[in-house]
This record gives sequence, structure tokens and C-alpha cells, in this order.
Amino acid sequence: MTDSVVRLSKTLRLSAGLLLLIALSSLVTAADVRVYPDGERPNDKRFDPPKDLNGYFPFDVPETKADWERRAEDVRRRILVSTGLWPMPSRTPLRAKVYGKVERDGFTVEKVHFESVPGHFVTGLLFRPAGNGDMRPAVLCPHGHGGRLQDYGEKKLRELIVQGAERFEKSGRYPKLTRCVQLARMGCVTFIFDMLGYADSGQVSFQLAHRFAKQRPDADSKESWGLYSTQSELRLQSIMGIQTWNSIRALDFLSGLDDVDADRVAVTGGSGGGTQTILLCAIDDRPKVAFPQGMVSTSMQGGCTCENCSLLRIGTGNVELAGLFAPKPQAMTAADDWTKAMMTEGYPALQKLYSLYGVKQNVLCRQQTHFKHNYNYVTRAMMYSWMNKHLGLGLDEPIVEQDYDPLTAEEHTVWDDDHPQPAGGDEYERSLTKYLAERSDEQMTALAPQDGRTLAEFRRVVGGAFETIIGRGLPQYDEIEREIVDKQKREGYIYFEDILRLTTHGEELPVVSLYPTSAAWNGSVVIWIDGVGKSGMFGDDGEPRSEVGRLLDSGASVLSADLFLQGEFLEGDQPITQQSVVSNPREFAGYTFGYNHPLFAQRVHDILTLIAFVQGDEHKATDVNLIGTGGAGPLVAAARAIAGGEIDKAAIDTRGFRFAELKSYRHVSFLPGAVKYGDLPALLALSVPHALWVGGEKSMPRLVEQTYRASGQASNVNTSGGQPGTISRAVDWLLKE
Repeated sequence: MTDSVVRLSKTLRLSAGLLLLIALSSLVTAADVRVYPDGERPNDKRFDPPKDLNGYFPFDVPETKADWERRAEDVRRRILVSTGLWPMPSRTPLRAKVYGKVERDGFTVEKVHFESVPGHFVTGLLFRPAGNGDMRPAVLCPHGHGGRLQDYGEKKLRELIVQGAERFEKSGRYPKLTRCVQLARMGCVTFIFDMLGYADSGQVSFQLAHRFAKQRPDADSKESWGLYSTQSELRLQSIMGIQTWNSIRALDFLSGLDDVDADRVAVTGGSGGGTQTILLCAIDDRPKVAFPQGMVSTSMQGGCTCENCSLLRIGTGNVELAGLFAPKPQAMTAADDWTKAMMTEGYPALQKLYSLYGVKQNVLCRQQTHFKHNYNYVTRAMMYSWMNKHLGLGLDEPIVEQDYDPLTAEEHTVWDDDHPQPAGGDEYERSLTKYLAERSDEQMTALAPQDGRTLAEFRRVVGGAFETIIGRGLPQYDEIEREIVDKQKREGYIYFEDILRLTTHGEELPVVSLYPTSAAWNGSVVIWIDGVGKSGMFGDDGEPRSEVGRLLDSGASVLSADLFLQGEFLEGDQPITQQSVVSNPREFAGYTFGYNHPLFAQRVHDILTLIAFVQGDEHKATDVNLIGTGGAGPLVAAARAIAGGEIDKAAIDTRGFRFAELKSYRHVSFLPGAVKYGDLPALLALSVPHALWVGGEKSMPRLVEQTYRASGQASNVNTSGGQPGTISRAVDWLLKE
């Protein structure tokens, strides 16, 4: 072979190699849809460690009363939803028993038990002023940790007396009962009731209610489940929810007594009882005065499982929750505990809030940081004066607490031979969760829309619940910043890479969008949401998948993104798991999701950001549509439920998904409360009356059909009826005039 032939052969081989390299480079550019440089992840605040109960919880008071009252409505609904009390359950007969009267100097004591729900007993002691009287003021006392029978013991009490925290060697040992005695002597009918697991409340054990630490797989199935399980969390069943309902029913019992003036009722509790005081006074209109001791703080929010539940403190905290009682009078102290900063952080915010109502004097926090966490003699004296003033007792000040002979075990024990203690344990626990679920399911079934009026109520209750659960609406366009990373002209479309930043939340999204050139843009934008992220828009060859190509050929532009913990949010082969799980070794969902949005909700937030971006963009889309595929259908259903008419059409492949099938609260699709409020069919139904296409179901869920029928827009909902080719059929529907 001549040298020239050899050189020509080499040249041809090099040219062929160069052409192949160029071709491969083109494919890689199309297939590798990275927006960030290799090895770089989005600068997203959601990578920060999740918030826990020891975080910082400031209260930013709105500038106007009207703004506050709008905010208060949302926060109050958050309490109700998180505790399983939205809508409020039906009040069943209390079947209250009052017996075993004991007479003492200036007061009497009686034993009480009643049923907050059938078969679930609330126990306690009723203190009354001595002698006969009508229409007396009343005070409800949720006791807090240590129980109503808390006993300091002789040695500890002597230390407290030396410190000035207590005064009497007899009654000072029993601080919870002592405040009830003094309030009764002041003329108040006073009821102290047992928290779950304390004293005579034994159907749910102390260990379960307050010391739960490890998940119980045998107590977590769709058919039968215990508290703290994935199934109970999906239905918002919790110790805190049960105790809050017990508090409401205790108020029913107390305010319903013949000798009680229901217009002069107060609530006071310390520590865990302070938490219950805050919640009860936030959601029940009947209390007129409050003294939530030891838990109003911008710091630690309550360390016990009984003080936490999923959804409760996302975006809020105990100071704001206490603010829901405004403008009614409430007081508290700052002690040498997590409340010690209240005089500078927390109390000024409450004063500002009360000033919006012109009653700054109706809130009081007194510095007592020379005492540890307490509801001691000094604090009780402050409380007695507060009750005297705001319940109109008319007593001379100062009010000095008096000693008394402590109650004997026989005198304070509720259960006896004539009133035997009911059974508890695992079987009872499951029967209780089953009962609560059945009653809740009955309420949800009754809400299924029949006409325009019932549709409005369905949207208020179920839609309102999901607004709280998802926890965010559409952001404003001016909250979003766009950084154009790349722009390439390709055959039939222009390829864009962008970074979207939601500045108000410190979130970033890598976004790819395709703008048609083979056909003139018709003003339509399709937001393509895939279970694997934006790469789901493309085939193995790096080109847009055929369904996306059909949309481009029709003149629509198509946009997609990696949602949080998809695609570029991940490192290498990193598994996709819940990002927000706190390091607390006790396996309780409420410790994480009481303060942080679950991943499912975070991804819905990302979709809402995309919608707001497209809607506000200067190119002014004439219609914005959503498609959910590759396992992302439930996310799109939730986003559409929140965005409503901001989306013209939504095509959703559900793949038959149901939240009830989840096995762990750490699952990427875990969403507290989703099953309680109707599971995925309810989210789909909340698209009403806007155009909706559903695939992946054997038939259209009945609730969806019923809801669209009630709206008068039955033709606006369509389904593939379980036929194959789901995504192709979804695109057919989107392109149909």
C-alpha cells in the first residue's frame, strides 16, 4: 500500500471517528439533561437539617387585626386537622358518673368518670366550694406530666420550701391537687382529669402514651392498627388528638353541671397540661380565661409523644398557638427552663397582638427565672389573682393559699367495687383506632357531594384539610427568579435549561423546557411531571419521547423539572428517601412531621412553583396544562387540588396508587391525613369542576364521578377505563379540542 493510500485511509478513519464523536456528543447533550455542572446539586434550603421540637419558633405578628384574623383561621384549622378534629366529631353521650363525695374545710371532692367516646373513659376529681350554690364559675385543669397525684416527696418538698417555691409540708407535696383545692375555696367548681396513662386512666398505658420509642410492625396493617403506626398517621390518630378530644369532652362535662355558669369558665394547666390548655383554648370558644403555664415559648415545644403530632407546628409554634386565644385574658410565667427568654422573645409578640385589639393588659407574663420548670406556690398565687380578676370572683387581694389535709388513696381513686376499672391493652387500643376511623369514614361519606350546597361543604372540609396538609398555595410570580443556563436550537424545537429559585423559601429547581419550531407556538404550555424527574420527557435516544413530540408538533411548549430529591438533587446512586426525618431515636412520625413538610408535600410545592412561573411569564400562555406520569400522578392530583382553575387541563396516571397501601411513614409518598380525607380519589375529586383525565384506574372512582356530577360538569372528567397506552391516551385527550 502506498504512503498516499495509507494517509487517505487514516484520514477517512479519523473523519469517520470525528463524525461519530460529534453524533454521540449530540445524543449525550440531548439525553444528559443536567442543568447544574457535574457534581453540583441545587442550592436548596431543604437540604438543611430538618426542624425538631428544640428549634426556634418565633411569632411574627401581622401588622393589622384583619391580617391576623386571616392567619388565625389558618392556624386554628391546622390544630384541628392535625389532631384529627376537622371536622369536629359527633359528641356521643358522656354517661357521666359523679360519686364518693368527701367533705373538707371549705371544699368537697367527688370522683368522676365519663366516656369521651363510647367505651373510652376519662377519669378525674371534681372540687366544689363547700355549701350550696348556683351558677358558679368553673376552672378546668389538665394536669400535665407527673399526673394529678404528683407527689414531690418529703425531701424534695423541704428543698422547695427553703427555695420559697412551696409553703406547706402537708398539701405542698401535691401541687396539682392543691391548686384545685384553693380554686374551690375561692368559689370555683374545678375539675382535674387524667391524661392518658396517668392515675385512673389505664386503658392506654403510660408507656404507650408517653414513652413510645419503637415502631411495632405487628400493629400496622390496613385491617387493624395501633397508635403511632403508618395507618394511624395516615388517619391523624394520635395520643395528642385523643387527649385534645378528652379536653373538649371534659369541658362539656364541667360546663354542663347544674351549678356552673358556662359563661365563666377558665382553663389552666402546667407543662404538658399547659400544652393542652393552649390547644383547647385555641379551638374551643367557651373558655373565657386561660393560664397556660410552662409551655408558651419560642424554644422547646414539648418533648413528650403526647405533646406532638404530625402537621401541628409546621410554620408555627406555641407562642402563636397561644395567641389564638386573643383578645381574651391569659397569663403565664417565664421560668429557668425553655421559657426563660419569654420576656424578650414571645411575650412582646403577644403584647403586640393584644394591642391590635386594644387590650394589651389582657396578656401577662411574669419573670420568675429564679425557679426551675414549675407550677409552684408563687406561680399559683399569680394564677389565683388572675382568675379572681377575670372570672369576677370579687375576693380581696392578696389571695393566700391555705393548707389542707391531703386526700387518702381511697378518697382519690376513681375505680372501686361499684365502679370497676375498664379493660385496656393492645386489643383495646386497636378497637379504639378502629372506632375512630369508622366514625371519621362515616363523616367523609356524608360529605360526598349531591348538589351545589353539599359540594361547597365538601370543598370547605376536605379541600380545606388538604390545603393544611400540603401547607402551601401558589407562590406569587415575583417570588420566583429565573436563571437561563443554556439555549439550543434543535430539530423541531428550542431546548432551554433554567434554574428557578423560589426566593421566599430558599428553594431551587433545575428546569428543562422545549419550545416548538416545527409548528407555531399556540400559546399552550404543558407541565410534564414524571416520577423520575425531567429526564422522563426523553427517550433512550436522547430525543423527546413520542408523546412529548406530538405535543410539540401540535404547537404546545413542554416544560419539566426535577422535583425535590429527583434527578439532579441526588448524588450518584443515592436512594430516594424522606429527606426530613429528625435524628430523634424515638420512632414517632410526629417528631418529624409535626415540624417539617413530608417529601410528598415538598414535591407538590415544586409543582406549584412551576405553575406560578408559567402563569406569570411574560410570554403569557393562553392555557396551562398538567400531565402526571411515571408514578407522579398523585403529586399532580394534589397540585391540581391546590391550584384549581389555574390549570386548564390535568391528565393524571394514578397507576392505581392509594396512600392506604403504604407500609412506612418514611416512604417517599407518605402524607399524614391522606387516608382520613378520602385518599387519592378525594384529591382527584378536588379538581372539580375543571377538566380532568384519569388513567391507571379500572374505572373512574365513584367519588370523582359524584363530585363532578354535583358540579354540573360531569363531561369535564374522563378516563382511560384501564385501557393500555395510558400516556398516549392522556396526550390524545390534551390535544382534543
